[in-house]
Amino acid sequence: MPDATDLAPDFTLPRDGGEEITLSSLRPGKVVLFFYPRDDTPGCTKESIAFTDMADAFAAAGATVLGVSKDTVASHDKFRDKHGLQVALLSDADSDVCESYGVWKEKSMYGKKFMGIERSTFLIDGDGTIARAWRKVKVPGHVDEVLEAAQAL
Repeated sequence: MPDATDLAPDFTLPRDGGEEITLSSLRPGKVVLFFYPRDDTPGCTKESIAFTDMADAFAAAGATVLGVSKDTVASHDKFRDKHGLQVALLSDADSDVCESYGVWKEKSMYGKKFMGIERSTFLIDGDGTIARAWRKVKVPGHVDEVLEAAQAL
């Protein structure tokens, strides 16, 4: 489970719209990598819209914002179009990237245990090192905090 000062695990994943993104190809730019449980659920929608609303500020800070969930590219396309999202949404259908970042966890809801994505965000610097990690993220105020960290990096 990588944390601050660790090299961010590299990956190539399909994104909304059908292209692929390789993390290391974005260097020397900064990357905000946010993992979210599911497309079009209340918290995930609020978080994705908040990142979209701040997209220009992240770009001005030299950061690319990438959202990752297990949802399919087709689901991401619908989610993007329904809410006018302007951040890349990556499909980690096999959970490989989620597992390499330590966000694929046992969760519990209404007494039932299941495996799912723990909402987490990683700020990756231009060298590919994790500069900051947020785990068990609560959506309100989170995007502002990530933006401040990206601007300070």
